[in-house]
Amino acid sequence: MQYLDSFRLPTERDENAFISPPMGAPHHKVTMECYSNTNYYPFKLFPDKGLSRLEFAPITIFYGNNGSGKSTLLNIIAEKLQLRRISPFNDTPFFEEYLKLCHAELTYGRKLPKESAILTSDDVFDFLLDLRSLNSGVDARRDELFDEYDRFRDPTAPRFQMQTLADYEELKARNDARRRTKSDYTTRRLPHNIPSHSNGESAFECFTTRIKDNALYLLDEPENSLSVVLQKQLAAFLEESVRFYNCQLIISTHSPFLLSLKGARIYDLDATPVTTRRWTELENVRAYYEFFKANKKAFGDQTLS
Repeated sequence: MQYLDSFRLPTERDENAFISPPMGAPHHKVTMECYSNTNYYPFKLFPDKGLSRLEFAPITIFYGNNGSGKSTLLNIIAEKLQLRRISPFNDTPFFEEYLKLCHAELTYGRKLPKESAILTSDDVFDFLLDLRSLNSGVDARRDELFDEYDRFRDPTAPRFQMQTLADYEELKARNDARRRTKSDYTTRRLPHNIPSHSNGESAFECFTTRIKDNALYLLDEPENSLSVVLQKQLAAFLEESVRFYNCQLIISTHSPFLLSLKGARIYDLDATPVTTRRWTELENVRAYYEFFKANKKAFGDQTLS
């Protein structure tokens, strides 16, 4: 499935007309003293790369080294399309003006599904913190129940007497404590704990729970925190989301496992002008290939040529 067909960025001429128009006054933000030392970000970032128009496929990938503009592109597209996002991003006073010069073309003019969203590393980090917070709350409640059980079973404690109906729940709890072991008493009253996973396993769960059917998703370096095994599992999950569950994906990544997603259109943001490439032609992937090829004897594997 495809929801976003193309996206047009401002040309160098468009940007210059905003920053330093040949006739007339420039935009007030350009001349305001508080903005005088700015670099106009995200202006002046993509014209030098020869990038003005993006054509999308069911899976589109932005590849490039740090500082190449991968995350910036995702944020520009997400904000122009007004996609759902959880964590804020570091925009600038010029971001809104830049978006006015962008244009998105939806496939057949269809509306974007409301579930469409951008998922970033900050979202994954917040997801991990939420899980830890839930488990911390459960742990605290467990300690409270242990103390409560001991207090209810203490033979030296003053005899409990109901004074009002508000004491009825405590009476039931006291009677239950006399009939059960501490572990059984605690388990019956404790909220179900969130399974304890590693950061990588929890990060993987973040994507598998938040990516729904029938929507456009922008993923910013989803391989962060994931082991190689989990990166491969995520790649399989993403391929299935597109093939069977009508998702469209736009991904920024360095991961060779994600770069090799079947049918992906890959934009190499390190190239000038920006161009599409096969994943096996990318510098990052070639570096892996050359490394393992040079060390093939360490593996006892003579199959690499």
